[in-house]
Amino acid sequence: MNEKVQLGLRNVAIVGPYLSGKTTLLESLLFVTGAISRKGSTKDNNTVGDSAIESRDRHMSVEVSSASTEYNGIRFTFIDCPGSVEFSQETYNALIGVDAAIVVCEPITERVLTLAPLFKFLDDWEIPHIVFVNKMDRANINVLDTLHAIKAVSSRPLVAHQYPIMQGEQLIGFIDLVSEKAYQYHLGAPADPIPFPENLKEEEHIARAEMLEALADFDDHLLEELLEDIEPPQEEILKDLKLELGADLVVPVFFGVAEQDYGVRPLLEALLREAPEPETTAQKRLSKHKGSTPLAQVLKTFYTPQGGKLSLVRVWRGKLTDGIVLNGVRAGGIYRLMGQQQQPLNEADTGEIVALSRLEGIKTGDTLSTEQQVTALSKPQKLEPVYALAITPEKRNDEVKLSGAITKLLEEDSSLLWEQHGDTHEVILWGQGEIHLQVALDRLRRKYNLPMTTHLPQVPYKETIRKTAASVHGRYKHQSGGHGQFGDVYLDIQPLPRGEGFNFKETIVGGVVPKQYIPGVEMGVREFLAHGPLGFPVVDVAVTLTNGSYHTVDSSEQAFKQAARIAMQTGLSKCQPTLLEPIVRVEVRTPSDFTSKVLQLLSGRRGQILGYEGITDWQGWDNVVAYLPQAEMQNFIVELRSLTLGVGCFRWEYDHLQEVPEKLAERILACSNGNGGNGNGNGNK
Repeated sequence: MNEKVQLGLRNVAIVGPYLSGKTTLLESLLFVTGAISRKGSTKDNNTVGDSAIESRDRHMSVEVSSASTEYNGIRFTFIDCPGSVEFSQETYNALIGVDAAIVVCEPITERVLTLAPLFKFLDDWEIPHIVFVNKMDRANINVLDTLHAIKAVSSRPLVAHQYPIMQGEQLIGFIDLVSEKAYQYHLGAPADPIPFPENLKEEEHIARAEMLEALADFDDHLLEELLEDIEPPQEEILKDLKLELGADLVVPVFFGVAEQDYGVRPLLEALLREAPEPETTAQKRLSKHKGSTPLAQVLKTFYTPQGGKLSLVRVWRGKLTDGIVLNGVRAGGIYRLMGQQQQPLNEADTGEIVALSRLEGIKTGDTLSTEQQVTALSKPQKLEPVYALAITPEKRNDEVKLSGAITKLLEEDSSLLWEQHGDTHEVILWGQGEIHLQVALDRLRRKYNLPMTTHLPQVPYKETIRKTAASVHGRYKHQSGGHGQFGDVYLDIQPLPRGEGFNFKETIVGGVVPKQYIPGVEMGVREFLAHGPLGFPVVDVAVTLTNGSYHTVDSSEQAFKQAARIAMQTGLSKCQPTLLEPIVRVEVRTPSDFTSKVLQLLSGRRGQILGYEGITDWQGWDNVVAYLPQAEMQNFIVELRSLTLGVGCFRWEYDHLQEVPEKLAERILACSNGNGGNGNGNGNK
């Protein structure tokens, strides 16, 4: 019989904060199911999950990694996701393709807040998830305090599936709250049943009662049994756990030490019994996508060291076969991934997560179909960029290769953004933080042989004028062999309200400046405004051509352009030029406990607080709105994360220009001398 008919499927993401032990848990899951014969470690750089060079260099996950194994008739595909907030986009892109997620965390109450954004995403997308409290061998653990801390950041009720048995600071076993049986852990072997520990009877009874009460909120029959003091059968409890977990109504909690494989087998058993099948997940996701033709979605794009493109896809419907045409593109091979190892397949059935090669032009998040037109599946919102570096190839000849390489880089990582800035003429790479951009630069160097030099982006300052200058004279007269050059103009220069830009008009009477030369005057004015007296583009200025004279033989449009430049050079310096800086509107999302610190942070960076209020659909979080000078943004995300345990975030957009305070303007202008007329973020080179 075909292998795929014999085996059931489960697709499970492993997620959680940085250093919680996700990759170690994956190694343990693969080891206890026999997929690998020896466990690797992040310290030794030999894990299945962190197989990318960039991950091993930093001893941390920087991209999602897929691995498959078989356990009790089920094929599990695990997606190991990065924990650093700077790589959240990777995690979110992958989560929409799984049936359930394991949220790994440490039993440190002070760090539990870092789970909040992850819980918010899982609940917004109604993705079933289980909490695995890892590293239970830490000192001074209080189980109840840990559970209460996690409950405080989860909008779904937590349901303790186990109660840990501790001996001093060591986790030695657990009590299954469904069966009320106790088990003792052994290194390298499954846990054995042991007599129920009498000293934990009261704690176990309370934990089990809380579990049943939480389940009874969604099951009237169970509620009746509890009210009548009837002991519900185990089958009913397990059925409720499966139903409520599958609907993302409750969050079961398990405890363990992944490094020693403690708690890993019970976690697997729960996934077998209670995690939703792929068909159940597909019914929810495809409610608006009727039909029977193959349908898949790209969860991640890889460019392998050999240069080939791989697209990790979830097959939502139908069967993918070798050479299938999706979205008009013929796919190459089909592979099951084990880290960076690839196992070729002839086909992939509904519910599987596999990699397809050579899907050129297909991006992460794209919906794939054999049909010409298909309704796109929902995909995560792209995260706003919050950190930037200006980049330049070390070798000038490499500039022609940069655009193509960055395009591939952005296919691998959709939270990157790049721009060729119109004012500063810099190539700017945007991302989610300093490590995020360093990983991107490493990939440019390793994969595409494009080493880069970097610096902080220049701030696109502008300048304007405060006073009016009337009848500013500009004359250009040049005589050489043959025809000479003659242009003569009088200009009125005056400031405009902020945001008005540039306005040019003429009030010539009697043809003292022929109409064919007037465009040259405007061109000369515009060219001069591109680089004003302070060295920056000039904005919010009105210029009027009022008078002039010409020569019937020597005058030309070019001569009048030069005359206008001379008049502008003379006139603008008399108009009290002043420096302007771009102001952005920021919206900062922060836990309410840190709101006061965020307000201080914004004020300390010359920010103007516009207000703050609680976020409607996120209890305990505030949204702070402020104006912030763009010059103060460069390391803002670094300080914000430092103040908020890494969970604070912001989005921003350009709003207006504003005069720079006088003392700061003097510093910026001093720094901009010899710097091409552009200052950097803080007025210091």
